[in-house]
Amino acid sequence: MRIGTFGVVEDRRRLQSRITALRVVMSVIFVLLLGGFWFFQVFQHAKFKEMAENNHQRTLPLRAPRGVMFDRHGEVLVENRASFNISIMREHSRDLDRTMRLLAKVTGADEAQMRETVERHRREPSYRPIVVVQDATLAQVAAVTARRLDFELPDVVVQQVPTRRYPADALGAHLLGYVGEASEQQVADGVVATGTVMGQSGLERTYNEILMGSDGARRVVVNSVGREIRTLDEEPPTEGKRMQLTLDASMQRAAEEGFRTTGYWGSAVVLEPATGDVLTLVSLPAYDPNAFAAGIDKATWQQLNTDELRPLQNRAIQGRYSPGSTFKVVMATAALEEGVITPETKIFCAGGGTFYGRFFQCLGHHGWMDVRHALEKSCNTFFYTVGNQLGVDKIHDWSQKLGLATKSGVDLPNEVESIIPSTAWKQQRTGERWYPGETISVAIGQGQVSVTPMSMAVMMASVAQGRRVTPRLVKATSNGGTWEQVQNPAPAAPVTLKPDTVSAVHDGLWMAVNGAGTAVRAKIAGRDVAGKTGTAQVISLQGRQRARGTGRDLRDHGWFVFMVPKDNPELAGVIFAEHSEHGYLAAPIARHIIETYYARKEGRPLPVMPAVPGTPGFPAAPAPAPARPVAGDGADEGGVR
Repeated sequence: MRIGTFGVVEDRRRLQSRITALRVVMSVIFVLLLGGFWFFQVFQHAKFKEMAENNHQRTLPLRAPRGVMFDRHGEVLVENRASFNISIMREHSRDLDRTMRLLAKVTGADEAQMRETVERHRREPSYRPIVVVQDATLAQVAAVTARRLDFELPDVVVQQVPTRRYPADALGAHLLGYVGEASEQQVADGVVATGTVMGQSGLERTYNEILMGSDGARRVVVNSVGREIRTLDEEPPTEGKRMQLTLDASMQRAAEEGFRTTGYWGSAVVLEPATGDVLTLVSLPAYDPNAFAAGIDKATWQQLNTDELRPLQNRAIQGRYSPGSTFKVVMATAALEEGVITPETKIFCAGGGTFYGRFFQCLGHHGWMDVRHALEKSCNTFFYTVGNQLGVDKIHDWSQKLGLATKSGVDLPNEVESIIPSTAWKQQRTGERWYPGETISVAIGQGQVSVTPMSMAVMMASVAQGRRVTPRLVKATSNGGTWEQVQNPAPAAPVTLKPDTVSAVHDGLWMAVNGAGTAVRAKIAGRDVAGKTGTAQVISLQGRQRARGTGRDLRDHGWFVFMVPKDNPELAGVIFAEHSEHGYLAAPIARHIIETYYARKEGRPLPVMPAVPGTPGFPAAPAPAPARPVAGDGADEGGVR
């Protein structure tokens, strides 16, 4: 009995100890829970209250409108319009796959493209909206809004954003440029955040920071399904700076109308010689910048990049072509400045000349020629002789001084440099020495000479003004108040021509238009237009034979360089007409631009360009015999080009 009683007592003690231990553990747990509740609910009350509120708050970005662009007379060239973006908010999405499938169905968007867009942005924070439909139609917006009310698409939002609007006729497309979403490389480089819209070409790119402005934000309260309840606060966006360009919209239209009427592609650049202001900059064919404003589709982008006419290329600053006889303006200037000739020096032309054992043709027997008449009649023999006396290095030096053998410095991206050969250039490029016989071809703008229309315009402005100019496209900027004038860029290499040089060259160019020269189609009564035509082969005569049957357009290019009036010129520029075969067929485009300039200046109605005989725009058109001089430009470069 004693043993049994002792065992029972022992068991009771053990049980009591366990119960006591359990009570202690429970008490400790209770104290810990109580302390935790106090810590989270009292001590960190403010922190967790903010976190709770943030679970029902959303910060929506407000994109800043880009700055509006005006022409020099105040005409709006580029502005903004309201558009709608449809985005997915992944942080509110319970089934992202279902959302994309349903959204593609109700909007008619490409589901595969939508999934690709979402996949590309997966690594970004989930609170950041992913735009899957840009520039949505009103029907798409209505379809999404209706389903948000029915809680079908609570994770989809519609945002109103400013979008660029460009002229409907793509006026000045290459000059103005276009905008687009920042590339992956730009984001990776830390330049901008994902989804930022920025300038990708033209002035939109050059002045992107000025035009962008500053984005704002709106903080809203949303319910459990993501619907907005109220706005907490809003920081409005700041519009980018407005820009007044040097461009004259009426002259720009006249130039583009001129190309359409004559039926040629090409480029035109017109400058104000006194300031370097760019009044006209044309590159055709062009593209519609509006196609890029809200995100270009793959098919359109592919078509633009594979088009053989290269509509994305800015021919004015990126196309290089042989200048033909327009290069004789440089030759005349260089020869007079170097003292190789005087305005009275005469050289005899008997239909060509023999240099270094080879006969170089001039399709005309001009007799004795001074520099004025050599420019008027475009006498090759005169310039063969002058070029031989100057040598290629002096030709290169003067091309550089006049702004031809270098970049112009215009405020546009991706400008290429014209090529004017020299002995050092050839040695570096080929490892071979320069042969004097090669200079003869260079003297008439053929051989290895290759220039951009912009550099030719700068050269003409320099000759017109008697000093080197640097072109510019922006005249003033504004934050919405008064305009702040932009300072003219300093010339890269200042040069001042002698008065006798300016006088002789201006006279010769005036005679080419108003005398018995090659540019009579640019003549305007009472305006003293001065200019020079040029025709340049696309390919050598031997290459032309080999290229037959390839389908390539091998017709010659046509040039016309000009200034007006002859004394104290107000305009200077260049017309480059691709495959026009003759330089004189480019002259009517210049004439139309000049007439438009004076009509605007004098308050008269703007002219309409008539169809020009001898061009694709005027099919019933054999060029009348009197229009082509005996020593016409179409022939005078037929020997060595």
